[in-house]
Amino acid sequence: EALRGLSLSVAEGECFGLLGPNGAGKTTLLRILATLLPADRGNVTIAGIELRRHPEQLRRRLGYVGQQGGTDIRATVFQDLMLQAHLYGLRGQAARRRVSEVLEQLELSELAGRSVGSLSGGQRRRLDLALGLVHRPPLLLLDEPSLGLDPASRRQLWDSLRALRAQGVTILLTTHYLDEADQLCTHLALIDQGRIVVEGTPDQLKQESTGATLILTLAQSGSSNPGQQAAALLRPCSYIRAIHQEGDGERLRLTVEQPEVALAAVLRLLEEASLTVTSLTLERPSLDDAFLRYTGRSLRREPMIAPPDIRSDFSWKGK
Repeated sequence: EALRGLSLSVAEGECFGLLGPNGAGKTTLLRILATLLPADRGNVTIAGIELRRHPEQLRRRLGYVGQQGGTDIRATVFQDLMLQAHLYGLRGQAARRRVSEVLEQLELSELAGRSVGSLSGGQRRRLDLALGLVHRPPLLLLDEPSLGLDPASRRQLWDSLRALRAQGVTILLTTHYLDEADQLCTHLALIDQGRIVVEGTPDQLKQESTGATLILTLAQSGSSNPGQQAAALLRPCSYIRAIHQEGDGERLRLTVEQPEVALAAVLRLLEEASLTVTSLTLERPSLDDAFLRYTGRSLRREPMIAPPDIRSDFSWKGK
């Protein structure tokens, strides 16, 4: 099964991310939502439109940008966008106005006369976005949007996606890049072997996985052990999950919830007890920590590819 009864709901205005390894079922899901691949069973509803009953109406409500894109390397940027506008029923001056708007929106105006084949990878990816936006869809589906891009091109693409969301476009994207999910997504679902294992905001998933870590080094004070004193003082605190002493005891590793609140509270308690902190490090958990907790393996591990039996349920609460 490529998808095993997967179900999710995306709210209007979100940037919802599906984070998982290659072979997890992410592309299969997006191809179903884009009406490019039929599901064996399950339902898709977008803004009240059921895919099985009204696929034509649904296509007008979404833009789809696949991993390979949809550009024609023989055309110019402007010609490519005009063709897309015509496919969605725009003609004459209305089509030209809309193409000009999208070119400006994605900072492609200076490239309008260039052949698509001469564009860099980052420029072509922004053109893919433009093609998905010509018909003003309220929902944009992006499959691995920054796959293969260099760091500078990725940052520019991310800026474009943030701007689109600020303008009210709802985004559903797939990625296996931890930093991309962390930077862009307001809500995340971790997907593995065709199932959603957990979902929440990036901060929630990271915090629930292991908690943040505070590493404190305490100054020695006579013959007493400052680490033991601090551990005894901090152990009753509800926001501390675990305490480990390291080295000769003057170094503490604290696993904490709500790290900003915990940091202030810990420093205050130690100061009141006349214990001096000589160094402090805050280590935040990563999305890979969350994936490891919920699946038992790292995102960086080579995935198992499953045979295609397809099921999905999806709804988007928008207009």
